[in-house]
Amino acid sequence: MSHTHVPEQPLGRLSASWRHCVGTGRLNLALRADHRESLALVRREIGFRYVRGHGLLSDDMGVHRVSGGRVRYSWTYLDQVFDHFLELGVKPFVELGFMPTALASGEETVFWWKGNITPPRSHDEWAALVRALLAHLVDRYGVDEVRTWPIEVWNEPNLVNFWKDADQEAYFRLYETTARVVKDVDADLQVGGPAISPGSDGWWEPFAEFVARRDVPVDFVSRHAYTSGPAQHVPFGTYQTLTAPGALLDQFDAPRKHLAGTALAGLPVHITEFNTSYRPDNPIHDTAYNAAYLAPVLAGGGDLVDSFSYWTFCDVFEEENIPTSLFHGGFGLLAHRQVRKPTYHLYAFMARMGPHVLARGEDHLVCRDDDGRVTVLAWQPVGGTGGPDVPERHDVRLSVPVPGTRAFVRRERVGEHDGNAFAAWRELGRPRSPSARQLDVLRDCSRPAVEHSARAVVDGRVTLDLALSRHEVTFAEVLPVRPEEHEGLDDRRLLGVSDDRLVAAHER
Repeated sequence: MSHTHVPEQPLGRLSASWRHCVGTGRLNLALRADHRESLALVRREIGFRYVRGHGLLSDDMGVHRVSGGRVRYSWTYLDQVFDHFLELGVKPFVELGFMPTALASGEETVFWWKGNITPPRSHDEWAALVRALLAHLVDRYGVDEVRTWPIEVWNEPNLVNFWKDADQEAYFRLYETTARVVKDVDADLQVGGPAISPGSDGWWEPFAEFVARRDVPVDFVSRHAYTSGPAQHVPFGTYQTLTAPGALLDQFDAPRKHLAGTALAGLPVHITEFNTSYRPDNPIHDTAYNAAYLAPVLAGGGDLVDSFSYWTFCDVFEEENIPTSLFHGGFGLLAHRQVRKPTYHLYAFMARMGPHVLARGEDHLVCRDDDGRVTVLAWQPVGGTGGPDVPERHDVRLSVPVPGTRAFVRRERVGEHDGNAFAAWRELGRPRSPSARQLDVLRDCSRPAVEHSARAVVDGRVTLDLALSRHEVTFAEVLPVRPEEHEGLDDRRLLGVSDDRLVAAHER
């Protein structure tokens, strides 16, 4: 058991970078009811501030249209998507891609919905498209609003899956064309990249050298982070090994290390995608293990980057075609129909943490509100595929500072059984398309287990002994209690009551 004496004085403020942004599937999906209901839920309970997705310029958004040799820009779907985001209080983190077919130089595509991954046949036409897009956004939403939207150029151009031949020189040309147009529309719009995948840190030096030599605008840099190994395919799914959670934090830290001493040193760093697995069909995403694995990343990632965007907030997502089952290893914090997964609860717990950090360790984060409420996030540490087997129980003991003489302790638990809709789904026989009743059951079983108790405050402290089950993530809050007198009230007179929690003060 770890024993931690939590200090009274804060170490600093809890960074909000963990919920600055969240990912989604291609933007066309934001026209669907399930997607919209899911986004409203995560905005309300977690508070994400930005959302980033692929396919803004792909054919299914209808932005770039050609008829009779004439180009027309259509904002019909784009307006519906961005209007909805803003109505919910979420801003777009704009990713420019993929290439409209009529503007593409080739036929290579990615995903079953065929996002074109080739450079533009004409950089002048591409520049005209970007200029028209940004001018429309400024006209519709106002320049002050659009200045708050980061504009990222393309997605993972270091991979042949997303950029023809992973041609670095061609990407740098695209970036330069785009960045200059962005700044020509308004000098205070934010533009950045290169949105590279894990294993591609060799791109940092040439990117920094290119933009410095050509004086190309860069307001932020971005990359992605995943810790899974090669895909091991089975029908309608994938399994992968995982490195330790610390590898994600190492990837977060990589841009600043590689850019030290360059013209890009000190720029904001955005991890615009991260998760355990990079596959949308790996069952690890549905598990309690995934939540325990990512808990130290959420607790510590804010020390390294300005944002790190979970990929993705819901399973309305179709890169590998339409899912064949409710639970299918999708990236989402939410399964279809707003069924909460264990990792969703990790995020919801983080959203309820106080603003002042009192302590942080390998299995806990302790914060406090201005009114004295103490909040605790605790988890069982896990080590990935090569790590040791974890025990069935993990104990955390914390001595936390609390004002007054009495305290109320409330705890919520998520693990292999509690708060685990995936476990309930397996027990239900893994229904591919659950009935309305089964969906109700799964939603009920997705709720964290709750317990509460009254504690005496001794010498300004309350001791929390937290016994965590296997792969558990737990949230506890300790609230100072200020008893109020109720004249004549004596619970000892109630049948079956043997405690004195509500005995009038003068009777004690």
